[in-house]
Amino acid sequence: MKRLEAAFKAFDHKKVMIIGDVMVDAYQWGNVNRISPEAPVPIVSSTNRESRLGGAANVALNIKALGGIPVVCSVIGKDDTAHTLKYLFEEKNNISTRYILEAEGRITTLKTRVLSQYQQLLRIDEEQDSYLAADLEDQFISTVKAAIENEEICAVIFEDYDKGVITPKVIGEVVEFCNQRQMITLCDPKHRNFSFYKDITVFKPNFKEFCAGIHQILPKNDFDNLKLKAREFRLERNFKNLIVTLSEHGVLVDGDASLIIPAEKRDISDVSGAGDTVISVLSMCLCGGMDIETASKAANIAGGLVCEKIGIVPINKAQLLDECRKVL
Repeated sequence: MKRLEAAFKAFDHKKVMIIGDVMVDAYQWGNVNRISPEAPVPIVSSTNRESRLGGAANVALNIKALGGIPVVCSVIGKDDTAHTLKYLFEEKNNISTRYILEAEGRITTLKTRVLSQYQQLLRIDEEQDSYLAADLEDQFISTVKAAIENEEICAVIFEDYDKGVITPKVIGEVVEFCNQRQMITLCDPKHRNFSFYKDITVFKPNFKEFCAGIHQILPKNDFDNLKLKAREFRLERNFKNLIVTLSEHGVLVDGDASLIIPAEKRDISDVSGAGDTVISVLSMCLCGGMDIETASKAANIAGGLVCEKIGIVPINKAQLLDECRKVL
């Protein structure tokens, strides 16, 4: 018990770098009482609107909620959404935007969700998913390397939402730079960049991404075959650990050993953002000195906890510690 609490205490002030696609999640709430006479669609009478940090920025919120200091590296546009994003980072959440580049010709991602009675009726995405232009890519890599040299970074997370900030060159150069310094590296991948990752500490796809990445169709509950494929893929890519989240079936961990961690029973309300929470907790646990099995169990618990909440919300550190005391 004391070791668990000491590890959680060690989270405090640890700096974790998040490289990836930051965005604004906007929520438009309203009431539906009639159908439009113009088309067979509901009319939403708007009652409230809220903007929140989303995408890789949600990982930053989770790191901060766990007591760490997020160091965010990204590229956004020079537009109104960028102003909103910087306000949410700096004024509302006290997170530095020092290493976020603003670039002409890029669009700051905005996802607007229209909801009524806690049901999502519509989502509107304003985004750009092309890779960074070569000169901007080089500038971004230099910014990331400067941040690693300027800050006492404990771990680096590649949080890929497939909006173009993380490119094959970014992956290759930054991973090599981190490995030269024996740093912890973690990745939450998307399909486009799946095959470009190698030589990292923790590779954490979900089940769908893993199957797409290895070009195979696997039953989610065929654990023996899944363990075999995970081991083959991990060794091929020289990952120290491969973690595959399996939603209701828990988490597969392949490292020195291979095991399935069952899911905790929860009243699931919303799975949005659970992957962000899992990788955030993994990074902080490893920075706090936990072994990969214990860290994975804590992250599995955290993923379940945030799924009990409506919307994308960061983990509560005290609640997580309390839940971990019961099972770790």
